Amino acid sequence: MSYQFDFLAPFDYPAVLIKGVLVTIELIVIGGLLGIAVGIFGAWARTQGPRWLRPLVSAYVELIRNTPFLIQLFFIFFGLPGIGLQISEMEAALLAMVINLGAYSCEIIRAGIAAVARGQIEAGLSLAMSRMQIFRHIILPPALQKIWPALSSQVVIVMLGSAVCSQIAVEELAYAANFIQGRNFRSFESYLLSTAIYLLLAIGLRQLLRLIGNRLFGRPVAREAA
Repeated sequence: MSYQFDFLAPFDYPAVLIKGVLVTIELIVIGGLLGIAVGIFGAWARTQGPRWLRPLVSAYVELIRNTPFLIQLFFIFFGLPGIGLQISEMEAALLAMVINLGAYSCEIIRAGIAAVARGQIEAGLSLAMSRMQIFRHIILPPALQKIWPALSSQVVIVMLGSAVCSQIAVEELAYAANFIQGRNFRSFESYLLSTAIYLLLAIGLRQLLRLIGNRLFGRPVAREAA
């Protein structure tokens, strides 16, 4: 085998690597927060919201969960300008991630809501609490606690899926790896390094979400099922 490995070669472009990591982190922080917010709203709409809103949210969830993320991204970035909506690469990536995570987290959170005991809701009604107060203070906290590990896993999946955003020239980690191997022709080393960084980001994100869950709910959150 004549190929000579050079695992330091990708580090010849430190600025590109650092920017790629930072953009990936930015995507998941903003996309994750907004996506979970959309998921909470969707879960509320499907369980507590007005009847006219439920089929609309159901259609949105089914559409997103049954189409590829790449197609959703391309539709937003290449399709929307066709009707006059011009958005940047970063805006398109964030919007696609929010919409995608929102649909999946909606169903995850809805499952948590379904597991909340009916007696707790009736207790809130007996205290003359409004439906929104009951949802916010009685239903949502225990629902989130029950599904936090599953929701955390979905956030990590969306973070890893952000690599697809390199297809529309978002300068995240996968874009950085493609850029570097296109300059030094060290594909093995470049993609091995990006794989290692994605692994570290995923592990770090899981641990961060676990700590957040422990802080929010006041006790250790169960780990994801193996």
